[in-house]
Amino acid sequence: MKLYYSPGACSLSPHIVLREAGLPVELLLASTKTKKLQDGSDFYAINAKGSVPVLELDNGERLTEGPAIVQYIADQVPAKNLAPANGTWPRYRLQEWLNFVTSELHKGFSPLFNPAVPEESKAISRAKLIERLSWVDEQLEGQQYLMGDTFTVADAYLFTVTNWAKLVGVDITGLASLAAYRERVGARPAVVEAMKAEGLLK
Repeated sequence: MKLYYSPGACSLSPHIVLREAGLPVELLLASTKTKKLQDGSDFYAINAKGSVPVLELDNGERLTEGPAIVQYIADQVPAKNLAPANGTWPRYRLQEWLNFVTSELHKGFSPLFNPAVPEESKAISRAKLIERLSWVDEQLEGQQYLMGDTFTVADAYLFTVTNWAKLVGVDITGLASLAAYRERVGARPAVVEAMKAEGLLK
């Protein structure tokens, strides 16, 4: 398999999941700014949407959109318990979390990375993110991970997007349960390996 990624972008989530799953993968750097691969070729030829992540299977099939990719990876190694079994109530709970992270958090951060967005609008985005992350902080109180005591693909995604907070001035230092959770997830060997591979950790 191949994973097209950009360091620290949302593609870090499937990168972490691939390492948690123990599946071999070739990492291919794609610039989110220039839309070029390292060899100078056009990333739009790989994904017409121009965004990472893209997971390319050995048969040439390509899958885009992080929440779909991480579930696909989890389903290749059911014994790793990275996602509950398809068709079960816990699986729908997992999808509920993935949808929340992608729509309410991930997309909430997007304007803060855009230099064309006025500061007044960014202030509104920051306030909304704090509101959403405060709710997440409440959900994490007294439990290890989003789904309880088991690390799942939703945790890889939440960890990835909350990594952006400091970069864009979203102060989450007061959210104690979230801070402890981020420390737990950040200490997992697969997470450390993925972040080192992307140059995010020394």
